[in-house]
Amino acid sequence: MKPLIFVTVGTDHHRFDRLMDWIDQWLETAGDVRCVVQHGPARAPARAECHEFLPHPEMQALFHEATVVVCQGGPGSIMESRQAGRLPIVIPRLAALKEVVDDHQVRFSRHVADLGKIALAESAEGLHDHLNKSLADPTAYLVEQAADETAPAIARFTELVDTLVATPRRSRFRRRQRGGLPRQRGGLR
Repeated sequence: MKPLIFVTVGTDHHRFDRLMDWIDQWLETAGDVRCVVQHGPARAPARAECHEFLPHPEMQALFHEATVVVCQGGPGSIMESRQAGRLPIVIPRLAALKEVVDDHQVRFSRHVADLGKIALAESAEGLHDHLNKSLADPTAYLVEQAADETAPAIARFTELVDTLVATPRRSRFRRRQRGGLPRQRGGLR
């Protein structure tokens, strides 16, 4: 059976063409692999099985089936990958390339990499090295599937970031002028 590389960019509306290009470049010489890519609004790689979006149950099945997972630096993708027993190869989106509104993914990904929870790749070469290593030794990209005590915190962080990103900057500024951000039920106040 062919090794499965699962690539996901999450649900962000920003394009992530850089990652798609890096995957296509690697697939040119990868050999006999199956690569499934959930690419969102980014252009689809030419050498992969591509889906703009996938239903959540299909995504979960791919996380579990994959030899290795490649994802953006969002906490949701990282958490789902680890819950499926996979050490994700993470490529953080960059604000300078208009892949995200700010560089929170870079800071978050570097911190999580320092904790040994992800394999960080910040260049095409780094991604290609990780992919080659994952094919040579797939066990190096597996983690225990035990309940992750950080999952609730990561899920809450994801929720807060999604709320901030979805709120137009002007709205956030006006709320600060009127006395602060609105209170969130059951969360941080």
